[in-house]
Amino acid sequence: MKIGISTGCLYPMLTEDCISVLTELGFDSFEIFFNTFSELENDYLDKLKYILDKHNAKVKSIHPFTSSYESFLLFSAYERRFEDGVKMYEMYYRAAQRLGAEKVVLHGLRSDYGSLMSYSEYFRRFDILQQRASDYGVIMLQENVNCFVSNSIEFVKQMKSEIPESAAFVCDTKQCHLGGIKPTDMIEAMGEKLRHIHINDFSDNSRCVLPGCGSFDYREFFDCVKKTGFDGDVMIEVYRFSFDKIPELKDAYEFLNQVCAES
Repeated sequence: MKIGISTGCLYPMLTEDCISVLTELGFDSFEIFFNTFSELENDYLDKLKYILDKHNAKVKSIHPFTSSYESFLLFSAYERRFEDGVKMYEMYYRAAQRLGAEKVVLHGLRSDYGSLMSYSEYFRRFDILQQRASDYGVIMLQENVNCFVSNSIEFVKQMKSEIPESAAFVCDTKQCHLGGIKPTDMIEAMGEKLRHIHINDFSDNSRCVLPGCGSFDYREFFDCVKKTGFDGDVMIEVYRFSFDKIPELKDAYEFLNQVCAES
């Protein structure tokens, strides 16, 4: 397993500045959290790629800034808007392709959106998104997210059953905690379709802290992860309020590398 980090940890610092700061700390594997449309333009992406190459760093995944709109864009009852949304998401696939990233993260449908969409219809649409992503050599990953339909273990199991070729997941430990789901239960449900991990910690006083600063049992978690055969990327993903000083991110990186080595 390879430990990396999301640029979202330093939001609202500019994305290119995040890369510069994080590479100086020793990170060389990234999830890019894009924050606006101009960051998806070729000139900007080439600038970002230059910074990454200078530090021998790689982008493994990207996270759309339109995640909060996916219920409306992709999973509403208005079919034409879904069709246009699929075309719109090609901008993320192209960005991933240009940066050499393999994965794009999807939040999907909020459970409180008021949609009467069945799981089967959701999976049909995800399959279309996945097929379009494959045209660009990338894969779409369904993330488990609190307050979204993907918070459900049953949803994950049914997705694997109904679209076994297209189903692919990213597990976020913070979102498991917020949604009342034991992270190891979510990992077991995702099983061999687990492709990516967002890692963080939590405590009695905070819903999100840096790995190693809370009460999460990482050894149990990584033992469970390894049973699925997963050997992919594990991205530190916390909020900027989750830590005080930026160098603390390096401490979390070293902690996770040690835990992985011992698991």
